[in-house]
Parts: sequence; C-alpha cells; structure tokens
Amino acid sequence: MDIRDAQREVRSVYTGGFWGQLVSSVIWLVAAALGTWETPKASILAVVGAGFFIFPLTQMMLLLSGRPARVSRENPLHWLGMQVAFVLPLSMLLLVPVGQYCLNWFFPALMILLGAHYLPFAFLYGMRIFLFLAGILVVLGVVVALWFSGTFSLGAWIGGLVLLVFAWALRYLATSEARTHAATGAGRPM
Repeated sequence: MDIRDAQREVRSVYTGGFWGQLVSSVIWLVAAALGTWETPKASILAVVGAGFFIFPLTQMMLLLSGRPARVSRENPLHWLGMQVAFVLPLSMLLLVPVGQYCLNWFFPALMILLGAHYLPFAFLYGMRIFLFLAGILVVLGVVVALWFSGTFSLGAWIGGLVLLVFAWALRYLATSEARTHAATGAGRPM
C-alpha cells in the first residue's frame, strides 16, 4: 500500500477526522460550560478526564454509524496514528506549571498544545486543512492568553467552537471525496 492509498484509507475510515473532532468539540464545550457556570477545577477535570476517552468514543461513534473503526493492518500509517495520539496527553504535563502561574492561561495553553498536536494529522490524513486548524488554534491560544485572559473559560469556548466548525468542514471534504471516487469508480469509496 503506498502513502496516498494509506492516507485515503485513513480519511475514509475516520471520515476525514469528523467523529474525533466532534467528540473533542463536545468535550471542550462541556468544559467551557463547567468553567463558566461551575468552577475552573470542574472544567479542567472534565477536559483532561474526558480527553483520555476521545479515541474510544470516536471508535464507538464510528461503529454506531455503521463504519469500520480501524484502518487495515496493511496500512503503514496505523502506527503513526497511535503515536500522534500520545503526543497531546504527554505534552499536557506542561499545563501544570502554566495553571499554577496563571489559571486563566490553562485553556489558551491547551489550545496551543492541541494545535501543535494537529500538525502531523495533515500527513496522516493527507489533508492540508489540518495545518489551518493547527494554525488557528495556536494563534487564537496566543491571542486569548495575551489579550483576553481576564476570564477562565473563554479559551474553552473558542477552542470548542473551532473544533466544531472544523469537524463539519472535515466531514464535508471527506464525503465529497467519497462521492467523487464512487462516481468515477477510482479507489476505494468512503
């Protein structure tokens, strides 16, 4: 299997990343609500705790939608996907000193880490849109931290909304490609 076929299979199986982005956006928006109407501690526990279940929840959503939940064993990008999945949880240890220094920087810092986490997704999926997602999250994280850090949950609201918008954009791109491949008979349809 060559790289383009492997990327096409990743896009096909994971609908361009739609379900993962949708699950992530819901987690971020729940954390934003908790940070706004409950406590920062509840918000942080929600985003960190639920964040460890993004991949299993994504797989569950794929199965419930009638789709396969994994790429084939022959796909050389399978291992890259697993490695990329561990980047964010390991880098989140940086949030401890950030939160101790300025609690309102927690979500802007998490946005920056999440943006960096999405950079290899551009190769994994073969979709440059992940570079835009990464850039938007990093820039908005910096902007919120530097100029709008007077409220704890603003970064969570912005991050959740960005993820929600990109979830639907990714779905649109993946399903458009699937329709094109199905109509032309080229490649494996999504």
